[in-house]
Amino acid sequence: MISLKSPREIEAMEKSGAVLAGMHIGVREIIRPGISSWVIEEFAREYFKKAHAIAAQIGFEGYQYATCISVNDEICHGFPRKKLIFKDNDLVKVDTVVNLDGAYSDSCWSYVVGKASDEVKRLMDVTYKSLYLGIDQCKVGNRIGDIGAAIQHYTEDENGYGDVREFVGHGIGPTMHEDPMVPHYGKAGQGTRLRNGMTITVEPMINTGTWEADTSDPSGWLAKTADGGLSCQYEHSLVVTDKGPKILTSQDPEADAAYLYDDNYAEYLAHYAKLAKEVAKKYMK
Repeated sequence: MISLKSPREIEAMEKSGAVLAGMHIGVREIIRPGISSWVIEEFAREYFKKAHAIAAQIGFEGYQYATCISVNDEICHGFPRKKLIFKDNDLVKVDTVVNLDGAYSDSCWSYVVGKASDEVKRLMDVTYKSLYLGIDQCKVGNRIGDIGAAIQHYTEDENGYGDVREFVGHGIGPTMHEDPMVPHYGKAGQGTRLRNGMTITVEPMINTGTWEADTSDPSGWLAKTADGGLSCQYEHSLVVTDKGPKILTSQDPEADAAYLYDDNYAEYLAHYAKLAKEVAKKYMK
């Protein structure tokens, strides 16, 4: 069943989204060559605790961590690992879900460690642009297929990348994963029609080679590219409104000004970004 959110519920998700965006701002302070991916996990746990938020992924279907941290050819659902040490040009995806007073938000962001190669820069640029091309299709009266078609045409047809099929976006709230499923591939004009008040995630996962994934990892979680190519992901939670799509997990209210639900978001983010940077200082030594 698809739930339509009230203004009160959207405002609660907006605050939850600011908590999550604050975490990503903190990650940017920390990530560097020579640290392990476990450092980000520790930071996230401490920050969420101080923000009075719940790391919603812990305990979800047996998952034990606050974050998913996937590197280079890992598409998604990588565990944070003490022995995984970052090096220059690593492409790192950090994905997490936050529950703040019952309101959920979900966002993944990609980071390059140290110096980036042209290959990594281009993949990140294309994936990031595809995120917003998909978001721009999240208008009342459009269909789910319009989102995926815009992303797939840009990433595959125009840029020759692989657009992952095995994992998709989804509705969010009142729990982590809700209907409808939101593929980042598809055909325009098909699928569920978008309505005012729908809250969903758009989360393209784009590979340098094939779109196919290898899901044979014994953990039962980690997915890699089938050909060993690089994979990149960006994800926002958003609400469909009569005034267009409104992002609930923005890290840059100025750049995303046209996509903000209301003026409260920038104030929320300023508060949580400050908190995240204070917590991050401990992990920058």
